[in-house]
Amino acid sequence: MIETTERDGAIVFIVRVIPRANRDAVEGEYQGALKIRLTAPPVEDRANEALRRFLAARLKVPISAVRIVAGERSRHKRVSISGVSRAQIIELAQS
Repeated sequence: MIETTERDGAIVFIVRVIPRANRDAVEGEYQGALKIRLTAPPVEDRANEALRRFLAARLKVPISAVRIVAGERSRHKRVSISGVSRAQIIELAQS
């Protein structure tokens, strides 16, 4: 199960990013985190920007609602998303 917390009206959770993948995709849950594959390389914040755009598109929120609050240089990132529910994050993991 993905571990989530609610803080200031936003849902905060951990994302495990796999850069340079064949396609952008949600791979489900991995050790309490949401596992996401991205085609973007981990250079010049391209993977971080791709992650923000991907999550915004999948959850139908503006890109400004998606923030990486920790782990910008790591595969494990703490992400905060405003305007979504915990159920939507769980549903995303199962899609």
